[in-house]
Amino acid sequence: MKVNFGGNPVELEGRVLHLGDKLENFSGVKNDLSTFNLSDLKGRKLILAVPSLDTPVCDFEVRRFNEEATKISDVSVVVVSMDLPFAQARWCGAAGVENVLTVSDFRERDFAQKSGTYLSGIGLLARALFLLDEENRVTYLEYVDEVTAHPNYNAALEAARS
Repeated sequence: MKVNFGGNPVELEGRVLHLGDKLENFSGVKNDLSTFNLSDLKGRKLILAVPSLDTPVCDFEVRRFNEEATKISDVSVVVVSMDLPFAQARWCGAAGVENVLTVSDFRERDFAQKSGTYLSGIGLLARALFLLDEENRVTYLEYVDEVTAHPNYNAALEAARS
């Protein structure tokens, strides 16, 4: 699958997901350098894949989901990027983001490979949204065609509310 990054086509690496697919358990690194495992989260999950929290679109996206999606009682919001855990913690502190869990995929690219979001040759994640049910089956997804563009916030939030 290809997406555009700044207008240039980039091939995505890994297993591209489709509705009904199960996202395999993946691990990453939390801000305190402990290990995150998807299997540790119970219930529904909204996973945001973003290139870098220090970019305007990512900043806006995470702030919006921090404000809106975390008000949905049975949904946990996880933001995955290649940012180092220290940078994620700094950004969250500066942005006042406390309701989402940020996870770094820098070490093993486990999430990137299992979600088909790795931007080949760039070393970042594509912008994508995945809503998972209690069994980690994909009930909503969006691979944003242009990585530097915003996702469809309303559609993702509506899916999370239903």
